[in-house]
Amino acid sequence: MGFWELLVIAVGVSMDAFAVSVCKGLSICKVRPSQAGLTALWFGGFQALMPLAGYFLGVSFADFVSTVDHWIAFVLLAVIGGNMLKEASGKEECCTVDPDFSFRTMLAMAVATSIDALAIGVSFAFLKVNIWTAVLMIGFTTAIFSAAGVYIGNVFGNRYKSKAELAGGVILIVMGVKILLDHTILA
Repeated sequence: MGFWELLVIAVGVSMDAFAVSVCKGLSICKVRPSQAGLTALWFGGFQALMPLAGYFLGVSFADFVSTVDHWIAFVLLAVIGGNMLKEASGKEECCTVDPDFSFRTMLAMAVATSIDALAIGVSFAFLKVNIWTAVLMIGFTTAIFSAAGVYIGNVFGNRYKSKAELAGGVILIVMGVKILLDHTILA
């Protein structure tokens, strides 16, 4: 998997964190740089750690499923992307994120927004991706989107939450289809 494919996946995976960051921005009256930075560190850090954990989990059983690895990657990406599309097309509701930036609150949100990244990491193990490049790219991209999301949410409100989830879902599904085509039809 090349640089541009990894970047596209990084953008897709970061959309949940971006959407929550937009809601975080909505919940505060005036954004301080420390709040945007804290959000970027939490979300970027967990979005980087989860694919790493998923990768090592996937590597441990990759030999057993090497004949269907492309199907596993496709299904994981399609399910994650489909879930994001479903959330994006659901009833638009106002963000209900607490303006709390405490350890407990940020930990819970960081874990919740990075579960998808764990599954992405498992699929990386089957695709023989350079995990360190992928982890850095996902973490850095998510950190940038999260910091920007806090500011965007504070300025523009709830308008971009569903659009971010929609874009992320489409990106992940397209990447899953591409992986499947690369390993079946184009192989």
